[in-house]
Amino acid sequence: MNQLDKSSKLYKLRHSCSHALAQAVLEMFPEAKLGVGPPIDTGFYYDFDLPRTLIPEDLALLEKKMKEYIKEKQKFVGREEPIDKGIEFLKKTGQVYKIDLANEWKAQGQKTVSFYENVDRKGNAKFVDLCEGNHVEHLGEIKAFKLLHVAGAYWRGSEKNKMLQRIYGTCFETREELDAHLKQLEEAKKRDHRKLGKELKLFTFSDFVGPGLPLWLPKGTIIVEELERLAKETELEAGYQRVRTPHLAKEIMYKTSGHLPYYAETMFPPMVMKEEDGREEIYHLKAMNCPHHHQIFAAEPRSYRDLPLRLAEYGTCYRYEKSGELFGLMRVRMLSMNDAHIYCTEEQFESEFKAVNDMYVKYFKLFGLEKYVMRFSTHDPKELGKKYVDDSKLWLKTEDMVRRVLINSKINYVEIPNEAAFYGPKIDVQVWSSIGREFTIATNQVDFAVPRRFGLVYNDKDGRQKTPLCIHRAPLGTHERFIGFLIEHYAGAFPLWLAPVQVKILPISDTFLPYAHDIEEILKKENYRVEVDDATEGLGKKIRNAELQKVPYMVVVGEKEVAAKTLAVRDYATKKQEVLNVKDFLHQLSKQQHA
Repeated sequence: MNQLDKSSKLYKLRHSCSHALAQAVLEMFPEAKLGVGPPIDTGFYYDFDLPRTLIPEDLALLEKKMKEYIKEKQKFVGREEPIDKGIEFLKKTGQVYKIDLANEWKAQGQKTVSFYENVDRKGNAKFVDLCEGNHVEHLGEIKAFKLLHVAGAYWRGSEKNKMLQRIYGTCFETREELDAHLKQLEEAKKRDHRKLGKELKLFTFSDFVGPGLPLWLPKGTIIVEELERLAKETELEAGYQRVRTPHLAKEIMYKTSGHLPYYAETMFPPMVMKEEDGREEIYHLKAMNCPHHHQIFAAEPRSYRDLPLRLAEYGTCYRYEKSGELFGLMRVRMLSMNDAHIYCTEEQFESEFKAVNDMYVKYFKLFGLEKYVMRFSTHDPKELGKKYVDDSKLWLKTEDMVRRVLINSKINYVEIPNEAAFYGPKIDVQVWSSIGREFTIATNQVDFAVPRRFGLVYNDKDGRQKTPLCIHRAPLGTHERFIGFLIEHYAGAFPLWLAPVQVKILPISDTFLPYAHDIEEILKKENYRVEVDDATEGLGKKIRNAELQKVPYMVVVGEKEVAAKTLAVRDYATKKQEVLNVKDFLHQLSKQQHA
């Protein structure tokens, strides 16, 4: 998602860099076919159909060419043409992917297209691209950029299309900002959740199971279950009731809710089932929990006395993300959602919405997330009846209600137009990890439309039937994405309560195994997750293995410890070593476990 303001200097710099990159690629490969090359939050990229696979050395050559254009201070000159004339021009250049884009725009009713040329000091056009604009005046304004790496990317994001080569780069206004970003990228490589997930034996993927469908290994499952326990305890305290719903449902439910056809592209293909009486019934894998929860609300008559009704579920959903967009745990096809739906009156809305936001803040503190922002997404009146439910009055009313809660709660937020859910305004929760990387981890949405579609009502104090408002919320998002974030946030060194193995006991030799197992039993009785390393390897190797697994505490036991009934304790986080008796070690664990 690109959150850069199109009028900002940074957007213009990055957009201009992508044009310089495309010019350099065409100079190196005249037969290259150009895809798209937008600026993004972290820099820019451009997709290319090339005669051979790029190698790392190519990036250095391309950078050199780009610096030549920058030194020349090539200017950007734009022109607008009737779309048919533009398509004819593109046909002459043989740029098939650009023709594909222009034809699509024409089919959508667009009348004109614009082109931008890179022009040298003599007025010669060195490069021309189909583009809507927003560049710097000339390439000489680019002071700090870097090409980063190459990845595969299907044209238009569909695996049905050809795989192109995507060159990623980044650009900043100053060299200092660029250097800081590159340093962050190096640290991010070390923290990559895919790399650490494999090393720490948390999760895996299998070609037999399918892409985007993670398999949780025993240690990863511990993290999943600890997060689920946290959510259940927090929600029980906040007055939520737990429910469970099926993994599939009839198509009519999703049509009634409006998710079909809005989300058809992200849902798995329908299953046609032939019933015993010969009728055909169409089912879909569950892509969202809300319609199921609406049926639970509708299962019995409701009164205003029943509201607010808070229904919570760790529901597993399935969404058909395009294969080119799958990314470790961050983009998957199976999502275990920390989901809940709150049915309330208009009078209850402000306190309920505030309570949800307070829960988010509570989690932020627990996980040490100091920087966050709520992205408040609103509708565009021009899209009513197309992208959004056609009810202008309710849109304005609910947006104002959300805005008022955010202001009164003094929550850091930004307002983003034209990105709401189809049924109401929403909040996307952006957080920054310990190294400053930004992630979207959760969502909080208002729904004024779907309950009405299902005929959900409650009897109010005056005896009249009214439709409740519905708040969709998922403070921990999905297990998959949130754990992927936590792996990178903690660099795999989880806090004690979340660590798959909390204590590793390392006997110096087999002679001390009985004492090691005695300590293990004592700790297990206190519900700590403990392992004894009974391998025949030396102590140094055992310590290195425990360090690599980032176990919070290592306990070394040898002759001295057995004789004195003590433990030699090493703290992974502080690297502090001390000798403790069992009682004092348990007290130390307890303080940290409940911190």
